[in-house]
Parts: sequence; C-alpha cells; structure tokens
Amino acid sequence: MIYTVTLNPALDKTVEIPSLRVDAVNRIARMRTDPGGKGINVSKVIQKLGGTSTALGVLGGHTGQLIQSSLKEMGLETDFTFVDGETRTNLKIIDPVEQTNTDINEPGVIVSEEILDGMLQRLLTRLGTGDIVVISGSMPTGSPVDTYYIWTKAASEKGAKVFLDADGDLLKAGLAASPYLIKPNDHELSGLVGETLSEPQELAAAARSLMEQYRIRKVVVSMGSAGALYVTEEETIYAEGLKVPVGSTVGAGDSVVAALAVAEERGLPLTDAVRLSTATGAANVMCSGTQPAKYDAVEGLLQKVVWHRL
Repeated sequence: MIYTVTLNPALDKTVEIPSLRVDAVNRIARMRTDPGGKGINVSKVIQKLGGTSTALGVLGGHTGQLIQSSLKEMGLETDFTFVDGETRTNLKIIDPVEQTNTDINEPGVIVSEEILDGMLQRLLTRLGTGDIVVISGSMPTGSPVDTYYIWTKAASEKGAKVFLDADGDLLKAGLAASPYLIKPNDHELSGLVGETLSEPQELAAAARSLMEQYRIRKVVVSMGSAGALYVTEEETIYAEGLKVPVGSTVGAGDSVVAALAVAEERGLPLTDAVRLSTATGAANVMCSGTQPAKYDAVEGLLQKVVWHRL
C-alpha cells in the first residue's frame, strides 16, 4: 500500500495572465482550482497510473472541506486531520507569452506537535513491511524542523519504504533517518553538498556520496528540461528530458514521485521505472494547473524516453 503525507496542503488556484506586468492591472485569461499540496498531487497521479493510495494530511476550515470533498469525488481514499484555521490557497501564475511560472504560496495553518504525533501514531498502526510512505512538501507554520526525521525514522522502523521529497532544512533533517529514496533537484543537491553541480557525472557522484553517508537506497535527481538522474546501489541511469508543450510545470516533480512509487510497488526494474517516471512527468507538464494527466497521455510518451547508463 502507498501512503502519501501532506502536512501543509493547499487549494491551488492557477491563473493564466498573458504578458504579466508588475505594478499594473493584469487581467486573467483563464483560471482553474485544484486540491493540492505535494503529497496530494502524488496521490492524484498514482490513481491515473492505475495504482491506489491513501492521502493523509492536515486540513482546516472551508478550504479544507473543499479539498476533502474534491478528492472524494475523484475516488481517492483519504485520512485527514482537521484543525482550527483555514487551509491555505496558493496562487500559480502562468504567463504564456513570457513563458514563466510564478508561485505565490500562503504559509498555512498552525499545527501543534501533539496533533502531528497523533497523526503519526495513526499512520504507524496501518503500516506493514514493504508499504511505501511518500513524505513531501513544506511543513505547517511553526512545526519542528525535525518532523520529517521523526516520521521517516518511525515509518522505516515499521518496515516501510520512505520516499522523502523535501528541500532545505527539512530535507537535511530527514536524511539522518535514512529514507529509502530522495528526489532533490540539481540545485537542492548542490546545496546539500556545498558545491555548484551541473554535469550528470558530478551530480551522480554527489548522490552516491549521500547514499553512503546516510544509507539511502535510491536517489533521483531532477534536472528540469535537461532530464533526470536515477542512482541506485547497482547502477546509474541518465534520462533525457522529453520536449513537450508546456501547460504548467507545477506538480511535475510530484508526478515523477508518483510514478516511482507505483514502479516500486509493482517491483519494476529500474529501466522501466525510468521510462514510466519520465513519461509521467512530461505528460503532467502538458496539463494545466495540477490536474493529473490521463494514462493514455503517459503511454504515448513511454517509447519516446531516451536513457543512458553512466
């Protein structure tokens, strides 16, 4: 079973504003809203890939109710904890003329350590050996920086495979608990090792260094349009980026994580996981907002994925 954890969900409002101007009146050409937050995005994509998951997280107020009802309408299984306050609304601004994507994110509700611990204990009662727990995204306002370390360590001790997709101090803290898989981008990996890395060979070496230091089994390094690196104990594969028309890049990384989780659960070899995650990421880039791509769009890209062993 796959569980996704989103401790700071959001209602994602995506607007399209051609030729966005600062300090001026801008008019929205198109708009859509989607239930969001990184873990929730992962669950939505898992469903489109034919898998199942349970989405856990923290919700509050009318916005939280809207998110929960939207996910239930999609047929997703959820286990949310409701708290005081209002779940945040994040604004995603797409400028098709300048080809820019701008995120304006609210901080989110305040969640006590007691509530977080209660959620963790409830998750642990459900976990079994071989289950996958995807922990991703930001934390609620005022949450302890070691929260992802605590959750990763506890889930791992229950025999689950933890996929940690976070950045900054949250990722640094979580590494010490030896997650099964991490998915930094090239800039985040550079920050972790204190060097500016750009070439696949450099990034692969840095990934292996982290694997040895923190006993991590797999590292996937996203490189934007340049593609991604897939590093395991046995091999390293570089997948070239697929050139597709861009609808929105928001949630593209989450779709890659979703595909990796599905591939792991199905026991697919690394080469198949590379194809599936690369195609899934590209298919979701073609969509607007954070709506998940249909599987036929993913399927149409699978044979176009080009990869090389390093």
